Amino acid sequence: MMMARRSQGLSERHRKILDFLTRFQEENGYSPSIREIGDSINVKSTSLVDYYLTQLEQMGFISRDNRVSRSIRVLEPAERLLNRAVKAVRQLEDVVPIPVLGRIVASEPIPVPPSDLAYFDPESSVEIARSLLPARERPEELFALEVQGDSMIDAMVNDGDTIILRRAQEANNGDMVAVWLDDRDETTLKYFYKEKDRIRLQPANPTMGPIYIENPAHLRIMGKVVMVIRQVKSVAA
Repeated sequence: MMMARRSQGLSERHRKILDFLTRFQEENGYSPSIREIGDSINVKSTSLVDYYLTQLEQMGFISRDNRVSRSIRVLEPAERLLNRAVKAVRQLEDVVPIPVLGRIVASEPIPVPPSDLAYFDPESSVEIARSLLPARERPEELFALEVQGDSMIDAMVNDGDTIILRRAQEANNGDMVAVWLDDRDETTLKYFYKEKDRIRLQPANPTMGPIYIENPAHLRIMGKVVMVIRQVKSVAA
């Protein structure tokens, strides 16, 4: 983070020195002299050039041994380093808030009030770095639910975790989905499988059996899971 801030604050002379050092070393295989660096930026004072080099060294762009002539080493080509620093800043700033709409049951479905999926405060959200989300996902189509239950533990989804879902009304076999069972007013989180004459909701827990939905009209898919945010539990000493 400190490197990123400093790179954005480089003066024009700092940048010109880095560019000259990079080109000179690539062409000659060794570093230029202080005077050659000064000539490249139209500065006659070697002490002023040394001052700029000291600043670049303190910022981590170069290394050198003051006891040895022509010992300057660019730690990374200037243009690539600067681009990487700016990119890192943009990634840190690119945080996507995902609204938390409520709780989903990841065990045997239990009856819940119809308003359960909106019981959280409207301001509730989790912040995710955009770079962590699958590239194809559009943030405006995503929402989050807290997980209750342990039927998906073999899928690395535990009680208390938060899941990020993409809004969807259809699913493919093997998708992990959040579903609403209209005829029971119940929610559950399971793997979805469409069989010949029914829907199978498969848990990821060997101690639990599947749920069979004989009438697909009674099942409403709310979203497909795209990410799981694990809850870190502290261990008592």
